[in-house]
Amino acid sequence: MPHREELITGEIYHIILRALDDNLIFKDINDYYRGIFSIYEFNNDNSVEIWRRRRDRIAEKKREKMWEVGSPTILDKRDRFVDVLAFCFMPNHVHLLLKQIKNEGVSKFMQKIGGGYGRYFNDKYKRKGYVFQNRFKSVHIQDDKQLMIVVPYIFTNPVALIEPGWKEHGVKNHSIEKIIKFLKDYKWSSYQDCIGMKNFSSVTQRDFLLEAMGDEQGLKDAIKNWIEYKNSLEQSNNLFLE
Repeated sequence: MPHREELITGEIYHIILRALDDNLIFKDINDYYRGIFSIYEFNNDNSVEIWRRRRDRIAEKKREKMWEVGSPTILDKRDRFVDVLAFCFMPNHVHLLLKQIKNEGVSKFMQKIGGGYGRYFNDKYKRKGYVFQNRFKSVHIQDDKQLMIVVPYIFTNPVALIEPGWKEHGVKNHSIEKIIKFLKDYKWSSYQDCIGMKNFSSVTQRDFLLEAMGDEQGLKDAIKNWIEYKNSLEQSNNLFLE
């Protein structure tokens, strides 16, 4: 999964990984779990032994438990490529906010995800060929102002699942309170972990993000403000990669 721009170690990037032809890349709950597992396990410069696909839900629950903070089974010996500051999974694409901590770390990380999840997906659905578009897209987050914009943008992406077109026209069919509750209940992002709800806490490194956003309450306020006002969305399109 090549990327032309040389990304800088120590810097933060908004990454989007999109399915080929906007096909679905997460068709059921187990695909989402496998995707979460992938961004944890492939963030590792050491060789990775891929878990074989489990045939029953019991094994999936065991895998889920491994990512919970405080789980006695967690022993993190990874040599990480990146700090995963935030993520959000949508049915046909993935948003990641990454800090590169090894040279070429983002590119190597994304290559492992593309190959590893792609093999799982093709095996499960008896298909061949690419699962993702050839190149992931990235934008360099250069200052705190950009970070304060891109974080709520990433975490509010799922609103489109219940309010299509809301980014252009605003929220029409739900109250702000219901939208906020929907995001709080949305399992396939790191927002729950950022506001103190155990979900996939071992996947992300959240201290820097929370400090920048003003801790949990500051993040919640930023999400609410973004939903209500979209922070002049048209002035920040270069950060969003849509």
